[in-house]
Amino acid sequence: MSAQREASPHDADPELAPVSRRAFTRLKWRMLLAAMFCYFFFYTGRQTFGFAIPGMEEDLGLSKTTLGAISGILLWCYAAGQMINGNLTDKWGGRRMMSAGAVLSTVLNWATSFGTGARSLGLLWGMNGYAQSLGWPAGGRVISNWWTPHERGKSFGFYTFAAGMASVLAFVTSTLVVDTFDLDWQWIFRVPVLLMLVGGVVFYVVARDTPAQAGVAAPEEFRDDTEHTEIDRPDAQAEGGFLQRYKAVLRIPKIWSTGIAIGFQNAARYGLLVWVPVYFLGDDWEDGGGDSGVSPVWISVALPVGMAVGALVNGQLSDRLFGSRRDRPIVLFMLLGAVASLTMYLAPLSTATGIGVLFLTGFFVYGPQSSFWALCPDIAGRKMAGTATGVVNFFAYLFAGGAEPLVGAVMHATGNTDLIFPIVAGACTCSALVALTIRR
Repeated sequence: MSAQREASPHDADPELAPVSRRAFTRLKWRMLLAAMFCYFFFYTGRQTFGFAIPGMEEDLGLSKTTLGAISGILLWCYAAGQMINGNLTDKWGGRRMMSAGAVLSTVLNWATSFGTGARSLGLLWGMNGYAQSLGWPAGGRVISNWWTPHERGKSFGFYTFAAGMASVLAFVTSTLVVDTFDLDWQWIFRVPVLLMLVGGVVFYVVARDTPAQAGVAAPEEFRDDTEHTEIDRPDAQAEGGFLQRYKAVLRIPKIWSTGIAIGFQNAARYGLLVWVPVYFLGDDWEDGGGDSGVSPVWISVALPVGMAVGALVNGQLSDRLFGSRRDRPIVLFMLLGAVASLTMYLAPLSTATGIGVLFLTGFFVYGPQSSFWALCPDIAGRKMAGTATGVVNFFAYLFAGGAEPLVGAVMHATGNTDLIFPIVAGACTCSALVALTIRR
């Protein structure tokens, strides 16, 4: 399919007020920072569940298997929501969708805190997964409208960095609730999410979907930075209905390659997030890490911090070193992630050195996400950036949701948590091989 030039939201409109390059740069940074600020709090609405599990086990008499299934319901509902809400974002705009997701998720977290059994918890937590899915493609759509194609690596790098740091924030706030303040498990669903509510309100007040909605016309140098999509007549497709946008995006082979590649990458990511704490902390985590003398807090935080920094660096590399080629930094980081993960498995590492290598593993495994998300508007164009992002994120969580039960079965059968590292290395290698077919 031949690439087509897409009309830019930066194109001149005689009714809009012209602004200087400096003023427009301030505006686009304001939109990016608003999206980052909002999404920085989003994980307080979905990555806190694990901290409530011990309390729910004791109070409600639920098993880890049941609670794990409830956690999985959120993952699958999130994946389905991505497919739906990415498309709706292209119709209704990212500003309203992201803010609505923050508000709805806050309400559903509070509702979950009043759950009394497996059914009520599963229903409410699944609904929360859908509400959470309103956030990511909506923020990406806003960023795509304000940042030109040759700046997407940088802009999505910062956006993905905020997502990575959100994992750290979710961990810290949950730890404060259950450890420092010694509150019951219900408050894990009530206190941290108030930050997300603030983020959603601030985003709605500060952000605008396009320069036109902000009442400004972009300077000429921004309008001249054109993009070439993989969709014939992107304007006509974007103005079509709900199904037309799906058809236009799903006809693109590179969307499928991108989805499968990020699917393996996200399987590796969640393998690390779920199983590395089990590997590192062991049975003596309550004693501060046993003989190592290293606090479990620092062991756990090293991974998401490495992931966040890796996303920031990878996005910059895709623009500055690879000339906005996204496939190359994806392949490079995935291969290095496989090497780092195998180093964790094979090398005789001390605890301190192991934390350092773990940081690098997170750095390389998660880093390519910024390039993956920049690929979505690169391939489908700004007008269908939400649909493309939602479709690709559906693949990401479809793979992650499918891989986790398999990994859990391996861990249960062998009792060897070290195996998470060769599993992650294999997923990284598969992601790199599929990414070679993107060539974008």
